[in-house]
Amino acid sequence: MIIGVPREIKRDEYRVAMLPVGVDELVRAGHQVLIEVGAGLGSGITDAEYQEQGARLVHSAADVYGEAELIVKVKEPLYQEWPLIRPGQALFTYFHFAASRELTDAMLGSGATCIAYETLRDAQGRLPLLTPMSEVAGRMSIQEGAKYLERPQQGRGILLAGVPGVAPAHITILGGGIVGANAAKIAAGFQADITLLDVNMDRLRYLDDIMPPNVNVLYSDRHTIRSQLKLADLVIGAVLIPGARAPKLVTRQDLKVMKPGSVIIDVAIDQGGCIETSRPTTHSDPTYMEEDVLHYCVTNMPGAVGRTSTFALCNVTLPWVMQLAQRGIDDACRELPALASAVNIRRGQVTYRAVAETFGLPFSA
Repeated sequence: MIIGVPREIKRDEYRVAMLPVGVDELVRAGHQVLIEVGAGLGSGITDAEYQEQGARLVHSAADVYGEAELIVKVKEPLYQEWPLIRPGQALFTYFHFAASRELTDAMLGSGATCIAYETLRDAQGRLPLLTPMSEVAGRMSIQEGAKYLERPQQGRGILLAGVPGVAPAHITILGGGIVGANAAKIAAGFQADITLLDVNMDRLRYLDDIMPPNVNVLYSDRHTIRSQLKLADLVIGAVLIPGARAPKLVTRQDLKVMKPGSVIIDVAIDQGGCIETSRPTTHSDPTYMEEDVLHYCVTNMPGAVGRTSTFALCNVTLPWVMQLAQRGIDDACRELPALASAVNIRRGQVTYRAVAETFGLPFSA
């Protein structure tokens, strides 16, 4: 099989979809790997490192899409790339279709098979290709929240840890999944006062057992969320419904009870955001103010720490790339339930129910 890795063109995206070791494994298995020139530079990987492992360097995305049967990426293809995608081609990347009808329509019209990292489920029901980036984003959310609570960044002027005689920041985390748990773990190290909300009582019991004493877990309902918003200096939106648009847990009206200069980091923005006032931002222009609350809604948070994120992502994606290459796209997706769960669009039809329901489109099993 010919596998192509284009350079990511999303703004401030520094990850790459394959490491040199991935090229080596694929080439030794008899496949060809095309790497667009400069694809790895944002993660500190040179073109020469790819060439040494047997990759063929090409000079444009058009060359990659023109030859490759399987395109391996990090982020969804942007509008500049849509005309390059061919019927029968397969793309393996993060799509987050529920956040964009335009992208969904473009991929339906392309005739390609769209295999989404974020919906691939293993035999235990976990999301192994989403997990490492959720870990990165969860940990980053506290790092970014600490920065934007500083007064020069328009925040309240709060130090997360406080100091002797001064209370630490209060952090409210909406969602106790991978993002929320990692955010809580890092925030606890800052000695902040943390409340973690979720609707799954088994998950809450587990988190209550493993979290440090400065992390409190509460059942998430409308009243609890509003009570927490009044206390919060920093709110982390960490809600996920795989493949579907995130529920809006905080309305514009709710922001009026928050303290002026408090900060929201909406990690769920990839799936539309769980705050009504959230809208996508970039690392170059990451924040805006709504109702005197500073919003940070960067859609590719892990892209800022490209090297860490690339290695974390490629560690988990390479085995599935190998399966797609060795078995062929159709056979791999038919024979392996995990890959079948990741197919969101196939040759003009929506094959993931949550995406179909989001946009009222026909669903094809």
